[in-house]
Amino acid sequence: MTSPDEHFEQRARELWREAAQHVDPATAGRLRAARRQALEAAHAPTHRAARWLIPTGAFAAIALAAMMVWQPLPTQHPTTAMHAAGSADDLDNELPPDADKTDPNLYQNLDFYGWLASTSSHTAAR
Repeated sequence: MTSPDEHFEQRARELWREAAQHVDPATAGRLRAARRQALEAAHAPTHRAARWLIPTGAFAAIALAAMMVWQPLPTQHPTTAMHAAGSADDLDNELPPDADKTDPNLYQNLDFYGWLASTSSHTAAR
């Protein structure tokens, strides 16, 4: 069975459809114009936001380019550069040799070389 609310809803729809069939052309034109205006107003904020995106993006790109161009370059004094070059050579000597360039027999007696390094450092300190 239909409830009173459903009956009221059906009757309202019937009356609306009947009234829409009998609208005069002037009123229908005004309704269409109002509908178009409402649709344009609904889309207008999107256009306003998009209008600001292009200049904002351009400004951000210019600011990024300016920061990259005018970034201070690291300055090195000649003494610092020579010291850095000397320390790089020292580090190369402290690293173990590449396995491809060394004799494989050296790796057989690693304990001996460890003992030799520890005793030679103690005797040099005395």
